[in-house]
Amino acid sequence: MDLLARAHELLAEHPVVDGHNDLPWALREQVRYDLDARDIATDQSAHLHTDLPRLRAGGVGAQFWSVYVRADLAGDKAVTAVLEQIDCVRRLVDRYPADLRLAVTTDDMEAARAEGRIASLMGAEGGHSINNSMGVLRGLHELGVRYMTLTHNDTIDWADSATDAPRHGGLNSFGVEVVREMNRLGMLVDLSHVSPDTMRDALRVSEAPVVFSHSSSRAVCDHVRNIPDDVLELLPRNGGVAMATFVPKFILPAAIEWTRRADENMEAHGFHHLDTTAEAMKVHEAFEAEHPRPVATASTVADHLDHMRSVAGIDHIGIGGDYDGTAFVPSGLDDVSGYPNLIAELLRRGWTAPDLAKLTWGNAVRVLRDAEASAAAIRTTRGPSNATLDA
Repeated sequence: MDLLARAHELLAEHPVVDGHNDLPWALREQVRYDLDARDIATDQSAHLHTDLPRLRAGGVGAQFWSVYVRADLAGDKAVTAVLEQIDCVRRLVDRYPADLRLAVTTDDMEAARAEGRIASLMGAEGGHSINNSMGVLRGLHELGVRYMTLTHNDTIDWADSATDAPRHGGLNSFGVEVVREMNRLGMLVDLSHVSPDTMRDALRVSEAPVVFSHSSSRAVCDHVRNIPDDVLELLPRNGGVAMATFVPKFILPAAIEWTRRADENMEAHGFHHLDTTAEAMKVHEAFEAEHPRPVATASTVADHLDHMRSVAGIDHIGIGGDYDGTAFVPSGLDDVSGYPNLIAELLRRGWTAPDLAKLTWGNAVRVLRDAEASAAAIRTTRGPSNATLDA
């Protein structure tokens, strides 16, 4: 049997839990949540990285859908936007019941797998979406959100971002209380996008495993969005999982400078650098035609996973592609159907079937189950937090 056939066989038994997919934001940006205009039961490859046939072809068994809010939406506007994002995910689940099942627990994930459906979880990307309110945080959990990325690209009132000037030296006192309340709720603390000091503070404070929903190795590619080795070394004691991303500018050193220039070109043409609408992509494509893009591959991602496994251990790594949240993807991982190509590359490198079962399914499920158990124990001794930013 060739490696790709073996990869498909492994994924049939141990499907991918992907930590981060921005389909809801893409639907907002492209069609303002008009699900008829982007019917993901049909081929949407002209517009999106994601649709149901390609999720099936890629061996995806569970997806954390990002209910992302851009940082320039602040205060009440951020809260409104995150609620609209959650509504989008729930509408998708209701629209495609034969393929998707809402999952808010690990039991739901296992039930979806047994039924042959894709478990649909939610992760809120950016702590600004709670508008500094523990009540809003609890509301998001009640609506089904099971991780929150503490920051996006901007430093917020209580946590430093990797891609902005630090103001707190990591987490301030309110940020510490947010982490503690997330632990009490059973909401995973997501440390993608945050500064190394925020990573270290959260790992010091957290009473439950953490997750990096879409971050790779800084030792392999020295980008601020990646995870330093000293932080990866802390994961076994914490029990968390680092889910390698596919975004070329985070994984391929040659892509860092090219992307900086491409982003500047986007902004010069009046587009946000993360804009992936058709008009924005025309600007990207014109720039790429004049300035050929360094291309990552499945092997590039595998280099990160090899290193992350060597530092953190096989029990503490996973996959977080960031599809529909990036304009560019690696060759061979062009959309959500590409995961078998990555698994085939890891098989070529000598990864065993038990290793790959942990990478794709086992580690993510264990981390969420451990967070559920931690929350149950914490709630016997601690009630809801009344902390406020100014207290």
